[in-house]
Amino acid sequence: MGTRKKAAVESPDAVAQQVDGFIEKFESAMTQRIRAVRATLRKRFPTGIELVYDNYNFFVIGYSTTERPSDCIVSLAANSKGVGLSFYYGADLPDPHGILEGSGTQNRFVRLVEGAATLKDPRVEELIRAAVDNAKTPLPKAKGYTVVRSISAKQRPRR
Repeated sequence: MGTRKKAAVESPDAVAQQVDGFIEKFESAMTQRIRAVRATLRKRFPTGIELVYDNYNFFVIGYSTTERPSDCIVSLAANSKGVGLSFYYGADLPDPHGILEGSGTQNRFVRLVEGAATLKDPRVEELIRAAVDNAKTPLPKAKGYTVVRSISAKQRPRR
């Protein structure tokens, strides 16, 4: 209804332009933060598949072992107020430092207050390693690629 699935075949350039357009909806400072976090996560997960969602509440880029959302390890989640690192199965992760937020039965997140620099925090790196170790499917060996999974027709303001 309000969501459009990706076309069967889209060129990598067309997908890159589409994702850039999603990011450009944000204010300049947030755009820079999203790009920096994405670049850091892509470097961390070079073989991961980027699953992109331009949803009602959030713009999300998940790093997954397959094209199935349930195989997502972590996600960049952004709205007009900030950027977070979401752990799809965060409720199952050890969190000895108590930095995970959220109270759902599955998902947990860390606010990336300092943007990509927060990803270098040893406590966050420990969580990312644990999430990779807990993945049901190992990361692929081939270079990762990007898939636009859905675009919501209605969205909260990004600015």
